Amino acid sequence: MPLVDALKGVACVLIVSHHLAFYGPMSDVALSLAPSLISWLYDYGRLAVQVFLVMAGFLTAAQLSRFARSGQCVPLLSLVWQRYLRLAIPYVSALLVAIVVAALIRPWLHHESVPSAPDFWRVTSHVFMLHNWVGHEALSAGVWYVAIDLQLYSLAVLLFWIGQKLAGPMDPHDVVARSRLTAWVVSLTSMLMLASLLFFNRDAGFDITGLYFFGSYALGMMARWASGRRHPWLWLAALAAVGGLALMLEFRIRIAIALATSMVLGVVLLRGSWHWLHHGLLAWLGRISYSVFLIHFPVCLVFNAAWHHWFPTQPWVNILGMGLALTASLACGHLFWVLVENRGSAKVMGALAALR
Repeated sequence: MPLVDALKGVACVLIVSHHLAFYGPMSDVALSLAPSLISWLYDYGRLAVQVFLVMAGFLTAAQLSRFARSGQCVPLLSLVWQRYLRLAIPYVSALLVAIVVAALIRPWLHHESVPSAPDFWRVTSHVFMLHNWVGHEALSAGVWYVAIDLQLYSLAVLLFWIGQKLAGPMDPHDVVARSRLTAWVVSLTSMLMLASLLFFNRDAGFDITGLYFFGSYALGMMARWASGRRHPWLWLAALAAVGGLALMLEFRIRIAIALATSMVLGVVLLRGSWHWLHHGLLAWLGRISYSVFLIHFPVCLVFNAAWHHWFPTQPWVNILGMGLALTASLACGHLFWVLVENRGSAKVMGALAALR
């Protein structure tokens, strides 16, 4: 799906650029040279997370649809455990890199962006993705998203599992039974989506939970499911109406971006207009986006420390350093994808499977 790769690639670059603008000191020095660009990245670059949320829901819906077609019961705990492993193997590896890099540069860079030295419990809470719940300082930028992704996936699978239980036994060849299952799953997902968009997402106190973000995630799920319905364009129109209602109640640019992303995914999926997005660079960026997301922060810390030591006051050199840090993050992300996310994860998951 080239559109997914393209969106993931662009969003990945925006997130890294946002963190370069957000975490100084390079951006502090370069601000006088490009105040509009750096301020925009500082304020709005983080909104690219909404694209990842919608696409994650879109892909989760595609996975769960296979269980509906086959009539197989969703293995709730097994799917959540597999998702945890898929996220955690590269995530924990990147955390170890971030801890080592922070320890090495801490004597040389006295800046609030450098994480403090962790203790055992702080590391443990990160490994189990509970750091936000227990109030521990993040060991790396963006790690909150990994924990939220696991929560959202677990919620989606749980809703599908409940829908299967309510729909009763299903023969995959029984059209009525499949329609009953679809009705239950869509109804449950819609109710939680509405609760998120109209209530939870309007209260920042919920932003450590998946409930805050489920509205964006479910917009992606619904966009994917619309393609399999009898009147898909009506489904997309209804989805747009729900998003419009949420924005009328309280305009939030993050929800507007999530709604726009879901509409683009839904329309392009229905029209089949993928071919113009077949581009090697975008496909590469999409493929390595998770690895870049995980490893870019320690890379950026190294550049910030080096530039702060050697070029503490030169705006041109510091904006060049930001560009080099972005390029190095992509290069290290590719290496991390090859060695850890792709090969390493496959070996670990294979070893765990062999132990069963």
